[in-house]
Amino acid sequence: MKAWQVTSLGAPADALELVELADPTPGPGQLLVRVGAAAPSYPDLLMCRGEYQIKPPLPFTLGVEAAGTIEAVGPDVHGWAPGQRVLGMLETGGLAELALFEAAQAFAAPAELDDAEAAALHMNYQTAHFALHRRAGLRRGETVLVHAGAGGVGSATIQLAVAAGAPVVAVVGGPEKAEVATRLGAELAVDRHAADFV
Repeated sequence: MKAWQVTSLGAPADALELVELADPTPGPGQLLVRVGAAAPSYPDLLMCRGEYQIKPPLPFTLGVEAAGTIEAVGPDVHGWAPGQRVLGMLETGGLAELALFEAAQAFAAPAELDDAEAAALHMNYQTAHFALHRRAGLRRGETVLVHAGAGGVGSATIQLAVAAGAPVVAVVGGPEKAEVATRLGAELAVDRHAADFV
């Protein structure tokens, strides 16, 4: 299989190399997934630079979020079968043609989402939902201020806040990002480079 591996620490353009690896085999409790899409994220960037809390030994296959179709199930796996679509978070390994998912941490990919949409669903939307509803106790009509409104978690936060009936003010870094935040539902998008958002 082909995989994007971090072969030396640094910026992704310098750290990543497309390599050919042996196909992995699922162990106990694992799913072998043919990756349809991976969602590069901020933890991936930090891992490339060796600045994340998880520091795998070099070389390692990057990718903490992916979605695809189960090819095989390992021993002691129940409730999953080849052909089912899944999404999930991985410690590493999502930027490859095949990836090993822990079955207990995999979720059925919604039929309404393609693999690219499903791959981006887990981390960003879970983080945003937890922040808005578990931590902040968001109520309809409250205004939400979202920093980095065009980023992964920021864009998910805008969408989930709007869905909960909360107006959103987004802080972004540039006019293109302001357009993204507004398109996602922010009532006001403030470009921090052009205005004092405070």
